[in-house]
This record gives sequence, C-alpha cells and structure tokens, in this order.
Amino acid sequence: MKLGYTIAVSALLASTALCASADTLRWATAGDSLTLDPQAQNEGPTHTLSHQIYEPLLLRDESGALEPALATSWAPSDTDPNVWVFNLREGVTFHNGETFDAEDVIFTINRAKSENSQMKELLTSVVEVRATDNNTVEFVTDGPNPILPSNLTNMFIMDKSWAEANGATEVQNFDSGETTFASTNANGTGAYKLVSRQPDTKTVLAINEDYWGKDQFPLDVTEIIHTPIQNAATRVAALLSGDVDFIQDVPVQDLQRVSDEDGLVVRTAPQNRVIFFGMNSGDDDLGSDSVDAANPLADLRVRQAMNMAINRDAIKQVVMRGQSQPAGVIMPPFVNGWTEALDAVPATDIGKAKELLAEAGYGDGFTIQLDCPNDRYINDEAICQAVVGMLGQIGITVNLNAMPKAQFFPLITQGETDFYMLGWGIPPMDSEYIFNFLYHTRGDDRGSWNNTRYSNPEVDAMIVSLASDIDLESRNATIAKLWDTVQAETLYLPVHHQVLNWGMKDGVEIDVDPEDQPKIKYISLN
Repeated sequence: MKLGYTIAVSALLASTALCASADTLRWATAGDSLTLDPQAQNEGPTHTLSHQIYEPLLLRDESGALEPALATSWAPSDTDPNVWVFNLREGVTFHNGETFDAEDVIFTINRAKSENSQMKELLTSVVEVRATDNNTVEFVTDGPNPILPSNLTNMFIMDKSWAEANGATEVQNFDSGETTFASTNANGTGAYKLVSRQPDTKTVLAINEDYWGKDQFPLDVTEIIHTPIQNAATRVAALLSGDVDFIQDVPVQDLQRVSDEDGLVVRTAPQNRVIFFGMNSGDDDLGSDSVDAANPLADLRVRQAMNMAINRDAIKQVVMRGQSQPAGVIMPPFVNGWTEALDAVPATDIGKAKELLAEAGYGDGFTIQLDCPNDRYINDEAICQAVVGMLGQIGITVNLNAMPKAQFFPLITQGETDFYMLGWGIPPMDSEYIFNFLYHTRGDDRGSWNNTRYSNPEVDAMIVSLASDIDLESRNATIAKLWDTVQAETLYLPVHHQVLNWGMKDGVEIDVDPEDQPKIKYISLN
C-alpha cells in the first residue's frame, strides 16, 4: 500500500470517529458497492448496501428462511398454476413520502427484465406482472414455477414515480461506464435513507423515522457510516484501534489477533459461496496465451490437468489458515442438488497432469494470463498467486493480472477474459440459479456470466425445464443429470467453499448471514 493511501484512510477514519455517536455503526468492508442502481449489478456487496436502503418483496433471515418484507404473504393461485399471488404490505412509504403500491412492483420487475439489468436471469419464467388491486400483484409464469419466490430476495422495489421524474426508468449500463441518477441516488422503503455517498470512500445512511418495521426490528443503529478499506492490515488496524465498530472481512491471518483483543469478538459461519476458476474453452483461439491458432483450454485433457494441479488442501492450510473447505463442485452444501459425491475433491496428481498435457500436445506447456480480483473474495489475490505456482509445476506459465472488482467483473460479463477467478453465491439455494447464469448458452436472458463459451442445446433445454417442473422428484432428477453432464466437462476449477469471519465490538450483536449480507436493522447495541 502507498503511504499516501494509508494516511488518507487514517484521516478519514479519524474524522468519522469524531462525529460518531453511541448509536452510530462505523462499518468497514474490503470493497464498496459498485452502484446504487438496484438492478444494474448482481453482486454481493452491492446487494448488501441496497438491503439497507431498498427492500424486496421477501427476503431470507439470518437462518436462511424466507420471511415477509414488502409482501406479507405469497402463494400459487387457486385457479391458475402459472400464477403466483403476492399480497403487499400496506402503509409503507418510500423515503420521499410516496406511497408504495402494486404499480411500483410492476415497474420494478419490468425494469429488472430489461437488457441492461443483471437481475433478468432470475425472471426468465415471468411473462407478465399485473395488479388485481393496489395491494395485490400476480406474477404470470411460462408454466408453473415452484421456486419463483426464492428468486426475489434481492429484487429491490423502486418507486415508479421517482424513477420517472428523475429519468431513471432505464437500468444503468454499468459495463459501459455509464453514470445515471439511479446509480448515484436512492429512494427506497428500507430502514435507512441515503445521506451522502463518495464511491470507494464513504457512504452515510440515517434511520428512516417512518419505517414500517420500527416496532418489529431492533433498529438500535440510527446512523451507518460505511467505509471501504481494501488493505487488510489497515482494515484490521481500524477495528483494533476503535476507529470502526464492525468489519465484514477479518483476514484469516488476523483472526486470533482480533479474537484475543479485549472488547472485540469474531463471529464465523460457512458462506453460501464457492470460489473457483473459469476457462474460455469455446473460442478457436485465445488472445492471452502463447499458443498460435489454437485454444489449449478447448481440450478436456488440459482442463483436467489443471484441475489435478490445484492443491486445494495446501490452499486451505497455507493461504486460508484452515478457514475454507476444499470443493469439487461450484455449488455449496446449502443448495438443492448438492451431494457429497459431486463435491468430492479431485486428488492432486502432478505426474498424471503432466501426462494429460503431453497427450493433448502441450508437453512443453504454454503461457496464459489469469485475471483475478484483489478486493472481492477472502484472500482472492493470494489464492490466485498460489494457483500460479501450482500450474507452473506442470509447465503452464501463468501471468497474474490482479485488479479491483469494478474493473474485473466487466471482463467476464463482456467476454474479455480467458482464465479468471470467480466466486458464486446462490441466494435462491437451488441449482437452477447456477445453471442459468454459468452453464446456459450466453444469450439475451440467460448465461450472462458463462464466459466459458460452453453451449449445449440439450443442456439448455433441461435448464429451461427447471423453471416449470412442479414434480419435485422429476425436477431433482433433471438437476442430477445436468450436474453429471457438466461436471464431466470440467468447465470450471472449484477451489473451496468460503468461510465468513465478521469482527466487531462485543456490544454489537448480530448473527452471521450465510449470504454475507448483514442487515443493519437486525443489530442490537449493548
């Protein structure tokens, strides 16, 4: 870290501490929200900030159970199996005083289905949203959809009239670098209102005095000061010195240090997320390798060799200090479709990996670039560095290109990376979510994160069928067949299931959310 950056962060934290009161939560994370537009990015830290300001129809509590939010109840229609009926909460207002009603839900869902939205894959089965009255909406789906409610937990409802008045009806085109009114301003129904925002520096939120849930949640925190601190040492130092009250990303190397400090506590839980590497196996030639007129990643034997070269246990012990669980599939145990057999960890076998490379015609190895974030996942750059060394053992020379997530993610969504790290959480806790985003042929409404270029019409058809198969036994059989098919292709290289470590003052009471999305309204201050 540059000295100037350290001084700047320290000065910011010092000024923050001076203005903080007993009911202020000073909260630091490794990275910031990418945007305030609630449909522009399907990304964890972005959703986390949105959850304080906006609300979905329903959400998951800290235990993972669905609970009411802006909808008080939901159920399939008694008369039409292709319809879900949502009864909306009455007496709710947006931060600007506008009344929340069915028109806001219809506007939001249609907006979320639009071209620039990164949330549209969650709504692929929805053909219409309609109001039967001001407080009731119906989602019409293309065939019965048994898991539609689970797809809505990060679908934040916007005020239609506010968006229209401020030219924010279109979703921000984040990948093109566009800035819009909705990306820099916010008007939700949530427990906290936006006061000020300096991206990548500081965001201040204040309690919503008119919040509908003021008698249902602790709401002990009346002001939130969120500061992104990318450097791990600086982030921990801020917690140890008392400059911040809560950090969401305690580095594994500092867990004991934080735990041993009087007045601090570390709370740990498995996360609903797997860390893995993706490979462009579909293009005829790659732009980031040393092989002319060919794509080494297109050969299954090369992908299998790379899988065998990764020593997941070494990453767990050395890089993660025991704070991870090696994985054999890009699906956490929380998710419907997970089995121990699928998650069996590939044995590290350098000799066999070299044999496979030689069989594929790459006995002398090759060079390729690995694109990696350095402010998104726990020890992300360090994991990438370890894998660089491991692949070097089998003759693959990897040039590491690490960067902030704001520059990194567009490389995947725009198809501009050949070899990359990714972490994937599954909010609906169903395999369909993974298949839709990561395995379906990339198109208008599915496969937006499928940078592997994998395309299989039979697989696509099975994925689409999951949205309307209400026979759970049949549906689960399709899920199992899909996993068997894609696992045999070794399209991704799973590394581990991530573990969450939240550090906080011992007077801050909150359970660790498996989605890594703390909802500050739940916090009690003792």
